Amino acid sequence: MIQFEVEGMSCNHCVGAITRAVKAVDPAASVSADVPTQAVKVDSNADQAALRKAIEDAGYPVKGAK
Repeated sequence: MIQFEVEGMSCNHCVGAITRAVKAVDPAASVSADVPTQAVKVDSNADQAALRKAIEDAGYPVKGAK
């Protein structure tokens, strides 16, 4: 599981956009996002850099990952 610190999430639309972006890289991925903490947890076998790029390409800057 990877946890990304994502900037700019403010609503469920944002969560949906990030989820779609991640699932475009790995359709089997499990994605959960917490808007108040700006945390996105992804359970995926895909490359972390590819997941990060997908989130950023969707318009949400990633500040860090754990």
